[in-house]
Amino acid sequence: MASTVNSPPTTGILPNSSLQTPFLPKTSQLSIFKKKKPFTFASRKVVSCKASNGSQNNEHSSSPNRFDRRDVLLGLGSVYGATNLVMDPFALAAPVSSPDLDLCEKATVASKSAGTMKVACCPPKSAKIIDFKPPKFSKIRYRPAAQSVDPEYLDKFTKAMELMKALPIDDPRSFMQQANVHCAYCNGAYDNGDPSHELQVHFSWLFFPFHRLYLYFYERILGNLIGDPNFAMPFWNWDAPRGMPIPEIYVDPNSPLYDEKRNVDHQPPKLADLDYSVEEDLSKRDQIKSNLSVMYRQMVTNKTATLFLGKPYRAGEKSSPGAGSIEQSPHTDIHKWVGDQRETYKEDMGNFYSAGRDPLFYAHHCNVDRMWNIWKSLPGKKRRDFTDTDWLDSSFLFYDENANLVRAKVRDALDTKTLGYDYQKVNIPWLKNKPTPRRPGKASAKGQAKAAETNNTTVIRNVFPIVLDKLVRVEVPRPKKSRTKLEKEDEEEVLVLQNIQLDRDVGVKFNVYINDEDDETPTGPEDSEFAGSFSNIPHNQNKAGVKLDTSLTLPISDLLEDLDVEGDDNILVTLVPKEGKGLVSIGNIKIEYIRE
Repeated sequence: MASTVNSPPTTGILPNSSLQTPFLPKTSQLSIFKKKKPFTFASRKVVSCKASNGSQNNEHSSSPNRFDRRDVLLGLGSVYGATNLVMDPFALAAPVSSPDLDLCEKATVASKSAGTMKVACCPPKSAKIIDFKPPKFSKIRYRPAAQSVDPEYLDKFTKAMELMKALPIDDPRSFMQQANVHCAYCNGAYDNGDPSHELQVHFSWLFFPFHRLYLYFYERILGNLIGDPNFAMPFWNWDAPRGMPIPEIYVDPNSPLYDEKRNVDHQPPKLADLDYSVEEDLSKRDQIKSNLSVMYRQMVTNKTATLFLGKPYRAGEKSSPGAGSIEQSPHTDIHKWVGDQRETYKEDMGNFYSAGRDPLFYAHHCNVDRMWNIWKSLPGKKRRDFTDTDWLDSSFLFYDENANLVRAKVRDALDTKTLGYDYQKVNIPWLKNKPTPRRPGKASAKGQAKAAETNNTTVIRNVFPIVLDKLVRVEVPRPKKSRTKLEKEDEEEVLVLQNIQLDRDVGVKFNVYINDEDDETPTGPEDSEFAGSFSNIPHNQNKAGVKLDTSLTLPISDLLEDLDVEGDDNILVTLVPKEGKGLVSIGNIKIEYIRE
């Protein structure tokens, strides 16, 4: 049984001096610094940037941290006097800034069948913004596995939720206002330093730190409402067999933890499907095996920060450079598995705008957050966070337990123990569930391609873009036919699917296989040939007609070794649409080698 409480720490947010900045027009000068590709900071010594916001305090503005680049230029004389600097924008920092609440717009929700609606999910405005300071505490609090909490803990948790739901709707700590935090950051209410580019915290390296901080402030509010600063939320332990069903504490219709907008076919004892796309009639044993294999592949084989956390996303850039492994699956698949298929927009968990309205959302994301901790604890020298200051200095706005508007940065979220919490230690069975080859022996691309063409399956060679309206096979050349031992240690061979384009408001999923058999018999996550999948939760943004344009990067070094094809010239990539056939296109597929 999980312990009910720990020794209480002191207050979690230490107010700092107020930092207010003046209103800036939505047309930002950040637009002149758009970069054509992500970059790694080589040096910050090109310019000495000592701009201060000390003279920019304005109690009638909620605009935080919006002056970085403009003030640097003005400090050099003027925008026009900084010609050389403008010609080399890569010398300047480009962290994503916390949004200007004065410029927040209604979020957009859309579907092909029901059309578009606008949702008011902007937070209340505040004249003051304080910067986050690490909390003081006497003892780490532990978030328990939801399936093992005791009655005393459950009483405390339900009381906290009752009080949060009873707060006035305009109170930034209320349940709906907290749910709206996710809506605003995920459905186009804010821009990313450029009015033509809307801020999106998914599909990039912002996914993990944003959600960690979001959960932290949400948890602090709950604890404050019941007078227990050491209260810790539970996590949905879907990565272990016992925790795979929706936890029982969330299915009582009389509980404040209940949400009626969930898939009625997925109630306990139904096991969650971590590779969910369409209903499959798997036995309990096969479902567990599939789930554990998904976890092994997403956690163990994704060894670098880019593969696990997601691709770089900087100020002024358009959204969606590419999600990390856990965000793609099981995070997205769990959202879709829980969402109510009867609802117009697959509410609540099945759409970004409404996901936070289901209390189960927070237990789900606690386990996602737990994965970040576990990933960094696994063997491997590359399992470390980014050191890029554009990541570390990206910031977000949240309301704390005292209704203060707080600016927190990614660097504040790197260590849960610094935030005063950790997770209950539970068994991690997926560490022993490495996928194995579907068919013993070497499965070369040449042989598979020949077999595929014999069976009248077209093998594509350099014909892009392709629309996934059916099973597609693509022969992809490998730039390096062999690698030295040192190269294998220093670099990861990855398969990159570029310019994946689809309408944001559709549910899409496709699976990716390497050198799979020539028939269409389903291959599962427990097979080495299964490289990964792409999945999208329906969401939308304010710019009509703008498609989601993203990428998928899958590690294949271990997979090629398992299939005994490391020396082959080519690999055969099979793409199988599972949801949204014909609604997604792919611009190119290639192999790269990454070092981090």
